[in-house]
Amino acid sequence: MSCTVEERKQVRRAARGIRDCVPTVAVDVVAPNASQYDAWTLDAVLPDAEGVPPEVLRELALAGLTLQPTPSQAEYQHVTATV
Repeated sequence: MSCTVEERKQVRRAARGIRDCVPTVAVDVVAPNASQYDAWTLDAVLPDAEGVPPEVLRELALAGLTLQPTPSQAEYQHVTATV
């Protein structure tokens, strides 16, 4: 997959949207060379293990990202999505 400026912008847009709409522990944008998916990746940690909130799913969809399966850990919900 080519790593374009637009893809980076998509992931950053989703990261900002998630930070603005739900409480977060961390939200990171990971470059393709550092991502296990070899793509621009959003990695978020939410203080809730009850699943991915609808607001987060909406931000991912608006940015055109694909949710990757990530298990929750303890009291945190990990969200990983790629372009």
